[in-house]
Amino acid sequence: MGVILRFRSKEGTFRISADENADFLLVLEELLSKINTSDIQSIYLSDKPNTKGELANSLCGRSAKELGLKNGDMLYVTYNATQEQQQPSTSTEPASQKASNGSISINTTHISIPASSSGPQKVHQLPVDDQLEKDDGLIKRPLTKYCQHGAKGMCEYCSPLPPWDANYRKENAIKHMSFHAYLKELNELKNSKHNSSSYIAPLEEPNYSINLNCTEGHKPYPRGICSKCQPPPITLQLQKFRMVDHVEFADSSIMNNFIDVWRHTGVQRFGIMYGRYEPFDKVPLGMKAVVEAIYEPPQAGELDGITLLPWENEADVDAVANALGLYKVGITFTDLTDSGQKNGTVLCKRHKDSYFLSNLEIMMAARNQIAHPNVTKFSSSGHFSSKFVTCVISGGLKGEIEPRSYQVSTSAEALIKADIITGSTQPSKLYVNSSNDRRYVPDVAYSELNEYGLEVKSNAKPTFPVDFLLVSLTDSFPLNPTPIFEVNSNFVIENRDFMNELQDLHAVNKYLNADNSGKGLQLCNFHFLVYLKRVNILGHEEFEILLRYVKERKYEDYLNLVESPGWMTLITILEQST
Repeated sequence: MGVILRFRSKEGTFRISADENADFLLVLEELLSKINTSDIQSIYLSDKPNTKGELANSLCGRSAKELGLKNGDMLYVTYNATQEQQQPSTSTEPASQKASNGSISINTTHISIPASSSGPQKVHQLPVDDQLEKDDGLIKRPLTKYCQHGAKGMCEYCSPLPPWDANYRKENAIKHMSFHAYLKELNELKNSKHNSSSYIAPLEEPNYSINLNCTEGHKPYPRGICSKCQPPPITLQLQKFRMVDHVEFADSSIMNNFIDVWRHTGVQRFGIMYGRYEPFDKVPLGMKAVVEAIYEPPQAGELDGITLLPWENEADVDAVANALGLYKVGITFTDLTDSGQKNGTVLCKRHKDSYFLSNLEIMMAARNQIAHPNVTKFSSSGHFSSKFVTCVISGGLKGEIEPRSYQVSTSAEALIKADIITGSTQPSKLYVNSSNDRRYVPDVAYSELNEYGLEVKSNAKPTFPVDFLLVSLTDSFPLNPTPIFEVNSNFVIENRDFMNELQDLHAVNKYLNADNSGKGLQLCNFHFLVYLKRVNILGHEEFEILLRYVKERKYEDYLNLVESPGWMTLITILEQST
């Protein structure tokens, strides 16, 4: 719902339209364009005249509704005008000459103009982002009984809805809007023609860290602190958007092969999901992660956990995946316990009365997202959050084995970067750290609706529920799978030596001899490709031919490969190893 807020300053009175549920920062950015200062740190707001009130930046992170502001409310603005505006100059002297006359010196070699000042940054986004950016995402509606026009007409009852429409999401049980719908909504607010004459990058990651290099003249923290270097109070809320909406496993065999370790040994397993991102048509401007393979790095599995070991060939695995148009899209791990009923069911341990991700898993997900940032041209930094997902395979309410996919919020990433949270003895709670010489922890609260539908704010110290940082995704298997890799080619999966499954030349020979297709379809297996890359028998060009065959399935590439010197060397080595 929109409200009109009035601001009275020494320049006069201004009216600013605001969404009562949007971040108050959006209001302040428009206010800055109307008054004689560009420094938000110098602005104070009060609801009473002739009183200084609160620093404006301390209100960021909260909405007008949270601040108790209603339609027509008047706020009084006080500030110090910037020095450049207090002392305008018409001199044509160079900046270096002005400095000798006592004015401010500006070294043009140090002027930094954000790429977003005149438009979005030119960065290399993923193709899916470029595709969704061009799509308006409008939600089409059919004619209704209230429409009083012809088939080619349009009215308020049948005109398309914007992709962020809240009522549409509610009617279709869409918990989070898609990232690109959220981005278009922000762009509409910040860069509409009536709102701003210059481009403002709509995306900005929250920053909860204290500035240890503050230049305001005081001693560095912890011996000194000011409003410019300390982060504002934090209010955690459920994030209304998600970077990825859905996780799709290209074929059910990918998941089944991964779970086989637990089925045969009872120990848990961890994997890296390789795939790509594509549009997801079940959500306006939606996006899905399509998982084509799960690579199992070195690890020691236990009945109730996993210990990851050094992963030496990670670069080679990434290189093989990248050559096939794939990349890391997330991680997956099992948390399975047999029900003891001898019917294949497992215990349901993760539900609304316990947790969906534990506090340590929330922190792990946040660190993984930080390590895999999302590239976007709509942020002044060139990055915003992450598309990296976390998938846990556990028991459902009926005892079935099912994957559940999640991400954590941008607030979770910021809390980890600022070292504000840590695990607690309760898996469903996160502990808020105390301030120390390197870490300043501001006030932290979380906001939720009570049983009466009223918004209630609670202190997050010392602990708060992990759910406030969690973003849930949907997941599925396609009805008509078209995976890149052959689902019937079962080469030994890496790092399963404890199951007496060894990746060696004997396994390669056995695997290739089992190919009866006559077209080399056995070659189309991710684990096999990575092993061939590791033994380094094929030359660089020969390995490129192999990858091209896997990607395009052209028979001539297969013939060129098997007739190459490198492939003949491989066959000779295999014959000698048997």
